[in-house]
Amino acid sequence: MYPFVRLAWQMWRNRAAPPLALTETHVSRHLCWPWDLDGFGEMNNGRVLTLMDIGRFTSGMRYGLLSMLRREGWGLAVAGSSIRYRRRILPFARIEMRTRLAGWDARFFYVVQEFWIDGDCACQALLRTAVTAKGRGAVPTAEVLTALGRDDAPPVLPGWVAAWIDAEGQRPWPPVAA
Repeated sequence: MYPFVRLAWQMWRNRAAPPLALTETHVSRHLCWPWDLDGFGEMNNGRVLTLMDIGRFTSGMRYGLLSMLRREGWGLAVAGSSIRYRRRILPFARIEMRTRLAGWDARFFYVVQEFWIDGDCACQALLRTAVTAKGRGAVPTAEVLTALGRDDAPPVLPGWVAAWIDAEGQRPWPPVAA
């Protein structure tokens, strides 16, 4: 089940947090609860991605994105992701999640999220996200920025993000049956 209580708690905790510029990092703190564990006694990889959803909701609130989405009747979608796990997340671990917008192109926003525990990065994800409109699909990022009242130029994407975008562009879609 989706952790709606956790989402509500994080939204409440961040209700008075100052707005963020599009390139600033949102930091949130979380705890690995027993119900987050898999059969090996560590945080389930699916739960990691679910907690990252919460980080995107709260950062989106601070960027002004959520209120704009409600006003426009738009939604959000994850259109791709890549995650690297490097450290086990054990019960009751205190997690510092960092969420930042790496940049955007004409269609997608690229979000980097990390879990830090005791000064070490446990995992890092790169997500391709889109703002969507019913019946239209992805809303161009320029239109989203205008709706946000922003005219920021896209930052230069880190090389590894650009390489991932290029690699995804070479991936056949729809997949070819083996």
